[in-house]
Amino acid sequence: MVNVPKLFGSLTFNERVMKDRLPAKTFRTFRKMVEEGLPLTRELADMMAYAMKDWALENGCTHFTHWFQPMTGITAEKHDSFIAPAADGRVIMDFSGKDLIQSEPDASSFPSGGLRATFEARGYTAWDPTSYAFIKDDCLYIPTAFCSYTGDVLDKKTPLLRSIAVLSEAARRLLAILGIHTEKVITNVGPEQEYFLVDKAMWEKRKDLVFAGRTLFGAKPPKGQEMEDHYFGAIKPRVKAFMAELDEELWKLGIPAKTEHNEVAPAQHELAPVYTSVNLACDYNQLTMEFMKRIALKHGMVCLLHEKPFDGVNGSGKHNNWSLSTLEGKNLLDPGSDAYHNNQFLLFLAAIIKGIDEYQDVLRGTVASAGNDHRLGANEAPPAIVSIFLGTELTGVLEAIASGQEYKTNGHIQMKLSGNTLAAVSKDNTDRNRTSPFAFTGNKFEFRMAGSQASLACPNAYLNTIVAEELEWVADKLEGTAPEELDAAVKKLVKEIYLDHKRIVFNGNGYTDAWVEEAAKRGLYNNKSTPEALACMTSKKNVDLVVKHGIFTKTEVLSRCEIQYELYNKTLNIEALTMLDMLHKDLLPAAKKYLKDLSETALNEKALGLKPDVAFLKKLQDATEAMYKDGETLAKELAKAEAIEDQKKASTVYHNKVLAAMEALRRSGDEVEVLLGKEYLPYPTYGELLFGINS
Repeated sequence: MVNVPKLFGSLTFNERVMKDRLPAKTFRTFRKMVEEGLPLTRELADMMAYAMKDWALENGCTHFTHWFQPMTGITAEKHDSFIAPAADGRVIMDFSGKDLIQSEPDASSFPSGGLRATFEARGYTAWDPTSYAFIKDDCLYIPTAFCSYTGDVLDKKTPLLRSIAVLSEAARRLLAILGIHTEKVITNVGPEQEYFLVDKAMWEKRKDLVFAGRTLFGAKPPKGQEMEDHYFGAIKPRVKAFMAELDEELWKLGIPAKTEHNEVAPAQHELAPVYTSVNLACDYNQLTMEFMKRIALKHGMVCLLHEKPFDGVNGSGKHNNWSLSTLEGKNLLDPGSDAYHNNQFLLFLAAIIKGIDEYQDVLRGTVASAGNDHRLGANEAPPAIVSIFLGTELTGVLEAIASGQEYKTNGHIQMKLSGNTLAAVSKDNTDRNRTSPFAFTGNKFEFRMAGSQASLACPNAYLNTIVAEELEWVADKLEGTAPEELDAAVKKLVKEIYLDHKRIVFNGNGYTDAWVEEAAKRGLYNNKSTPEALACMTSKKNVDLVVKHGIFTKTEVLSRCEIQYELYNKTLNIEALTMLDMLHKDLLPAAKKYLKDLSETALNEKALGLKPDVAFLKKLQDATEAMYKDGETLAKELAKAEAIEDQKKASTVYHNKVLAAMEALRRSGDEVEVLLGKEYLPYPTYGELLFGINS
């Protein structure tokens, strides 16, 4: 049996290890530096490097790497060995403070959105001491930020770190006005990661899964998710073995993997960790996705992290459970037993409502991608319309404040299910609304729009900055208020904010057409596609927000949007090319062979004086011709899109023309697949993929 407490964090250079290996004074200095954001001295860096190297060598490491998160959305690393030549021809194992705090990867081969030319190669990585170093594959991994030679930000981590500091300062300022003092306010996140597992042998036979991460053809199987029997169902032994190994590997890295279960769609599952600080949570999620993929392979499976790997069943998201707490552990989003009289909670809640309303377009833009476009608004995930769910209790509190009335809480409710046989069930202060993009769930907000394969750094960096902006606005309004007048001032300000921004609050079913119509009447954005969503990121309002708080420069905002446009175009280009390849090398040959065999059978039947079934043959022939024509249309539209150099303009063509042609080819291709005999099918079907792991 695994000794989890002993295993947990055994491959991380965490505070427990630091206490054992650093002089007490050095450890206290390092802690103070991290908590207060003080500059790192060279002397302290050398001492940390020495202790880190010895610990790594004792654990079998021969190399170290600066681990960073470029704009690819995944991680990057360059391995260097610890060896250094000695005078007598030997080598020693060396690792200095300089090696720890800075390295130099190539900055021209990563996405830069025009910030760097091919010949401008120099870039820098800088140690992030707020994220623990760890060991993986006999290599010491050092979490770092990444920038260009000119200082332009080229990664996901740096903006997140800046937003954490900005939000902490804004929150501390408002808390001080309320008489609450803390050294730091911490942003916490717990990301729920959804994913699919399919048999590796089947995956290898599907070019679309190999090249695009999702199926581009595939007829609907007789059974999908309509029986609702997979969600929370018994976990198959093969999947359970994968989950058990995944847990152990994540625990070694200090990642608090907690909950795992079957999701709604067949072959779909979820892993949820215990929440932690947002910087660590984003690092941990990158590692979680990496280990999901590598461990699945060991069990003869492939982990699919695409937002929509299969049409007709639910896609996968990443629910970002976001909250704020003081350094001392007070949850600032906990309404307590009496939210109406909790001034601190009301002000933070009002600031968030104001921010989500004013910056709904930018929040949607942070989760825009080709994959996520298939998921949002597809009756399985939140719509592309951003709204906030508060629930009956909090909405009642705010409505009472808006009307100048006292709110009487129902208090803590216990529900009895079966006399005294079963323990009473405690009822929460709010229900859970799975159709809401931004739902309050008791003491946190759940941002449910993020895609399953995306980095959470960008949406959290913007969310932090939005809330910081509004907390500063609230503090400006209240600063200088006499203590005896504070209660009245808080209620007045909360009323003003709620009445001005209550359009963003929606407690109903976000999946309905009625909500789409209602949202339009309220003036809410409904940016269904990535090109629409990205266009909002560069508006003056949204650029001014991040420039004001020092998260990005205007040039960096524009460059990131350019990267996202290019990524969107490349994704659709790869998918379209893959479809054409499958059409000409798989589907058409299979259909032609079946037609040939059917024709020969018909001729033989006729020669024997039998009446051949030419109706089916004609149906397959017509479907094959339609599929071929749709393929020709896609090839023409793709050529037009590829000829457009401007990435923003090209994205509109890819969305309006190429994607439409792909959808048409899919429909006709799936019609052909339905007609093909089993022995003629060129690749595993949806039924085989979704229900292929039975042991």
